[in-house]
Amino acid sequence: MPAIALQGSLFDTADEIRLARPLAEARRTELGSGAWIDVLPGWLSGSDPLFEALLTGVPWRAERRHMYDAEVAVPRLLACFGEADEPPHPALAAARDALDAHYAAEPRERFRTLGLCLYRDGRDSVAWHGDRHGRGAAEDTRVAILSLGAPRPLLLRLRGGGPARVRQPLGHGDLLVMGGSCQRTWDHAIPKTARAVGPRISVQFRPSGVA
Repeated sequence: MPAIALQGSLFDTADEIRLARPLAEARRTELGSGAWIDVLPGWLSGSDPLFEALLTGVPWRAERRHMYDAEVAVPRLLACFGEADEPPHPALAAARDALDAHYAAEPRERFRTLGLCLYRDGRDSVAWHGDRHGRGAAEDTRVAILSLGAPRPLLLRLRGGGPARVRQPLGHGDLLVMGGSCQRTWDHAIPKTARAVGPRISVQFRPSGVA
């Protein structure tokens, strides 16, 4: 992997990696039709040291996907950890347990898998999508995103197209949880940017069968 330099936050370079704020402090926004998001800035303290630990310790891989008549590189690096896998850092296990305890999900909806994305610079992105794999058209699910490193905006729009309705910057230990019908009725994306931005790692906590 090429060298990637993180410009740390002045407020998040503490050596101790810990959950700094209770999830009860998350701000909920109702999006309509049963969809909602919870946002908790600075949920994780010491996120910059965690970023560095994941950057060097996770087996990142590049993927290629077919798009129309061509095979193209996925514009980010990826890593996945299934139900039987140990999370790549104890802080992520603690975060998953805290999310489960707060949202009191039924067993099927407990956060069991981890997906990690490394956005190396502003050229890396993820297109509009909803996390629906393995779920029926009428089933709701919940996805939590812990953002480490340089802030990037996460956009949300109603499924079917149109402009972004929500633009939420996420970085340096911020948490965003999408719940209710959000994965069915809304799409989300991380757009490319021409601005000079540092690297970012997105950690997605998902129930089984959601990708």
